[in-house]
Amino acid sequence: MTLPIPRACPYAPPGEYEQLREEAPIARVTLPTGATAWAVSRHEDIRTLLADPRFSSDRGAPGFPALSEGAQTLAAKALPTMISMDPPEHGPARRSVLGEFTVRRMRALQPRIQQIVDECLDAMLAGPRPADLVTALSLPVPSLVICEQLGVPYADHEFFQRHSSQLISRTAAVPKKVHSRDELHAYLESLIADKEREPTDDLLGRQILKHREAGTYDREDLIGLAFLLLIAGHETTANMISLGTMALLEHPDELAALRADPARTPAAVEELLRSFTIADAAVSRVAAADVELGGVLIRKGEGVLVLSNAGNHDPAVYPRPDELDIERGARNHLAFGFGAHQCLGQNLARMELQIVFDTLFRRVPGLKLAAPVEKLAFKDDSTVYGIYELPVSW
Repeated sequence: MTLPIPRACPYAPPGEYEQLREEAPIARVTLPTGATAWAVSRHEDIRTLLADPRFSSDRGAPGFPALSEGAQTLAAKALPTMISMDPPEHGPARRSVLGEFTVRRMRALQPRIQQIVDECLDAMLAGPRPADLVTALSLPVPSLVICEQLGVPYADHEFFQRHSSQLISRTAAVPKKVHSRDELHAYLESLIADKEREPTDDLLGRQILKHREAGTYDREDLIGLAFLLLIAGHETTANMISLGTMALLEHPDELAALRADPARTPAAVEELLRSFTIADAAVSRVAAADVELGGVLIRKGEGVLVLSNAGNHDPAVYPRPDELDIERGARNHLAFGFGAHQCLGQNLARMELQIVFDTLFRRVPGLKLAAPVEKLAFKDDSTVYGIYELPVSW
C-alpha cells in the first residue's frame, strides 16, 4: 500500500485506513518517494509511540518518512525549530515560549479576537452574495491574530500565505519550495533585526529581551520559531474554520443544538477537530533505537508514519466514528498530536474556533452553502487538509 491516500469523503478517512487498523495496525507501507516506512493506525499505539522518546522527531535524519520528493533535502537544511527537536534541546526551546500560549494569556486575547471576527463579518455582510468564506473569514481571522501576536505587519500576509502554501504542498516542485523557504527566511531575518534594535511588546520582541538577559539569544533560533508559528498559526486554524462551518451547515440538527446552547461549542470544536484531523500523517517519527510497538519490532533508523486520522476514527475509542456528534466529548483526540510535541498553540486554536463559530452562527442565522459539497475543491495536495473556496450566502 502506498501512502498518503487522498480522502474520498471530507468527513471520513480513506477506506484503506480501516483495513490497516483491523488487519495490520502497524504495517509496512510505501511512500511517494519509493522508500518504505511503518504506518501506525490504532489510537492506543499512536499515543504510545508519541510518548516514547526512542522515536525521534528529527526530520533531517536518514529514514524519516518523506511524503514528497525533496522533502528530506529540505528538512536537512531547514531552520532549527522545536517541531524537529529531540531531548535535550526540545524541552528548553518549548519552555522558553510556552508562557505565550497559556490559557490565561489566551483569555487576555479574547476581546481582540472577538473584534477581529466581528470586523470580518461586518465586511462580509456588507459585500456581495455569495461570498467566499475562506477569504472573508477563515484566512483573515487567524492571520491577523498570529501577526499581532508575533509582531508581523498584517499588510504582508499575502506574501507569507503564498510562500507557506508552497512549503506545505505535496506537489510543488523542490526549487519552488526552496525559493519560498529562502524568501520567508530573508523576510523574518529583516523583521527580527529591526526588533533587535528596538524590541517591541510582542512575542518576538519579548523573546529577544528574555534570551538576551539569559545570555542565550540566537537570531537563527528566533527566525526558526517565527517561521514555525507564522505558518502553523494561520494554515491550520483557517482550514478548520472552513471545514467546521461546512460540516455544521451540512448537519442541521447538530447546528440547531449548538445555536440553542452555545455552552456546547467547546465540545463541538473538539468533535470537529477529531472528525477532520487536518494534519493527518504530518506527525511522523524515525526510530532512534530498536523498539517493540504493538507486538511489532521497529528497527533503529526505520521511519514511522503516524496516521492520526485513522486513530481519531478508531471505533475502539469512538463509537460510530464517522458520525459527527457534538456531544461526544472527544478531548482525547489526536488532532493536536500527543506527548512532548503536542501542539503549542492548541489553546489559541480552540479559542479562535469557539469565537468564530459562536459569532458566525449568531450573527448570520440564514447562512447556507452556495455550492454543493461535491463541487468544492479540497486540499488533497497539501499536508494540511482544507478547502480552497467555500461559497456561502444568507
